[in-house]
Amino acid sequence: MTIDIILFLVAAAFLAGYVDAVAGGGGLITIPALLLAGLDPLTALGTNKVQSLFGSGSATIAYAAKGHMNLREQAPVAVLSFAGACLGALGARILPTEILETGLPFLLIAVALFFALKPGMSDIDAERRLSPAVFAFTLVPLIGAYDGLFGPGTGSFFMLAFVALAGYGVLKATAHTKLLNFASNLGGFAVFALAGSVIWKLGLMMGVAQFVGARLGAMTAMRFGARFIRPLLVVVCLALAIKLLWQ
Repeated sequence: MTIDIILFLVAAAFLAGYVDAVAGGGGLITIPALLLAGLDPLTALGTNKVQSLFGSGSATIAYAAKGHMNLREQAPVAVLSFAGACLGALGARILPTEILETGLPFLLIAVALFFALKPGMSDIDAERRLSPAVFAFTLVPLIGAYDGLFGPGTGSFFMLAFVALAGYGVLKATAHTKLLNFASNLGGFAVFALAGSVIWKLGLMMGVAQFVGARLGAMTAMRFGARFIRPLLVVVCLALAIKLLWQ
């Protein structure tokens, strides 16, 4: 690759890290950028998993350092997300994804409408609708499996689950989403890496930019809370839905 293409991909990774740390959807930026750079789809997905690990990991560390989550308490839940993603990534090699491709834009529009129109949404926790055990053993591995199988919108689905069913405030939901998204990224990455579908040098260079961008995004989200996270989440969901419908 030429230097200008590498710089383009590094800049895309920085921007994706910032956006993903706040509202998810970083793959909306990096995967098209990798495809434009000439990577085949499988290698683009595998390399994207490498660099996205840095972004979700950076955001997780930033949120945990400020006390928005307890890593020790959430570790078992993260393991379930990791396991689900491994199964999903393995299933991606044998299962058709046409149904997901058709229905996903409409699911993302529904998520955007939920966050745009639901009254009283803030950083204050609300009533929990599912017990922690039911939430952990059903929704977490299911969304993790979706990330391994297909991927786009995973962070938005985790956010919706935390806010609508676990009763988390928006900032707390964002913090916990980054941890579970890191775990699901790790599961998908493990499968892609074993299959040899990764350009390591490129993934690591983009990963450094993702790390910095995600740290800045997390700092912005923690400073402004729901009034910043909520509209950006709506925009990301709608942008991803439009992109998929256009395809």
